Amino acid sequence: MAPAKKRNVSSGKATERKAKTAKTDINCIVERVLESRKHANDVFDILEFLQSEKEKDVVSAVGACSKLFCTLLERKELFIGKLPGEEEALSRGFSAEEKYRIFMRHRYNSCVEMLLEHLSHELHDIKESALCCLIKFAAAEGQNPLEDLDWSEHYSFPREMIQAVVDKLLSKSTNNSLLISRFQEFLEMEDLRYYVMSSIRDNVAKVMEKNKGAVEPIYQNNAFTLISSISMPSQESELTNFLVKQEAKHEDWKAANLNEHKRAFERMWLGFLKYKLPNSMYKKVLVILHDSILPYMSKPTLMIDFLTAAYEVGGAISLLALNGLFVLIHQHNLDYPDFYKKLYNLLEPSVFHVKYRARFFHLANLFLSSSHLPVYLVSAFAKRLARLALTAPPTALLIVLPFIYNLIRRHPSCRVLIHKPSSEGEPLEDPYLMDEEDPAQCRALESSLWEIKALQKHYHPDVAKAAMLINTPLSEQEEDISEVLEITAHEMMERDLKQSQIKSIPLEFETATQLLKGGGNVLGQHFCLV
Repeated sequence: MAPAKKRNVSSGKATERKAKTAKTDINCIVERVLESRKHANDVFDILEFLQSEKEKDVVSAVGACSKLFCTLLERKELFIGKLPGEEEALSRGFSAEEKYRIFMRHRYNSCVEMLLEHLSHELHDIKESALCCLIKFAAAEGQNPLEDLDWSEHYSFPREMIQAVVDKLLSKSTNNSLLISRFQEFLEMEDLRYYVMSSIRDNVAKVMEKNKGAVEPIYQNNAFTLISSISMPSQESELTNFLVKQEAKHEDWKAANLNEHKRAFERMWLGFLKYKLPNSMYKKVLVILHDSILPYMSKPTLMIDFLTAAYEVGGAISLLALNGLFVLIHQHNLDYPDFYKKLYNLLEPSVFHVKYRARFFHLANLFLSSSHLPVYLVSAFAKRLARLALTAPPTALLIVLPFIYNLIRRHPSCRVLIHKPSSEGEPLEDPYLMDEEDPAQCRALESSLWEIKALQKHYHPDVAKAAMLINTPLSEQEEDISEVLEITAHEMMERDLKQSQIKSIPLEFETATQLLKGGGNVLGQHFCLV
């Protein structure tokens, strides 16, 4: 057994030596190629390492290619302009200098193609090294363009290479979340971010049209991961970090203009959201919509159709759509018909159990904060919440009860729900229509908040105590519900357990002081105490 173990160790060391030797050999080849053009054909050896099955050889070859071709780009030793074929270069009357540059340009193109293929490699280290190398090539090409410049709107930025990288990141078969998180670091550069947004829009349109708008879970997840990783600048002065600094006409460059960034950002998101999304993707988008999307769009009102469709889906998706609608209603004067009617119908037993309960009640509190709302509408919300409270968990009741009290404080006309005059012999039947979808027709004002009276017998003391407040005149000061919005059942239990530990429990009227002390007849003392 011992010799076998020794052989394994030796084999491992031999493998390491071979890897180091291979790396040294690759670096030597790079130095030879850069020192003398007579070694130009040695570049094939480097590209052969790039196709190796060994991870370390490939990573070493990527580093070698980065050094070799970035240097050649800086020296301007790659052919510039429309690249002729290699056979054409031999047959036509090109000089030796031109033939060398054409040859190296073809090798560079082959290297770029291999690196793009490696973005789909099964090993993450290879994918990451290939990605970093391609970004270096993009920066080098930007400074030393391989095409004749016409000073168009895109100037000397290597758009084709960035488009190819984005196409690989937006795979339809492989989850690239980890690689995209690495790519996110490069999106801090303004010009790269601008052209990535345009590339995403083009890719989404091409893929979704080809699939006739069908849901592609892996593809859409990659697209959302990449799109949501884009952080937009908020001021023109923040546009300072560029991958390729344009020497001339930089001020007229679209990638250096904040409004152009906003337009590209807007088109990218609208292009992604116009196709059918799975419910899980709807939720992901709506969670970040009000903070990370709407503030950076040139025309946020273009999201009305998406938000309206999401609001009508129902359930948690409708709750999340409230955030975006709130921004459009209050900041962009959106006129949304039957908004309060739809909000009223969102009040169902499930609202107390969804993940986004706190967000819903926070927004509902904002929507119902206006003192100009009609009394029938406010009383309908108060009554519906009171009815739902009969089956709600304690954590939800600690939100609902202060919520109802605040509605009554804001609208004193709703106090009739508390002080409802009654006469003997009146039938004990609640006129409120729980199944009525229109708050104007539910007859809430004809009813009372008897449900809160019933909650005064609740098993949880905090709930019972909160329900007892309705017996006393409500103060004018509103209660702050933000403190209880995030409370969980576990936190309530922990708090109750801590309270029970603090309290001392009396076991008898007079505490025994001598029973366990030494001296005297302990047994006799015991009988005396008894």
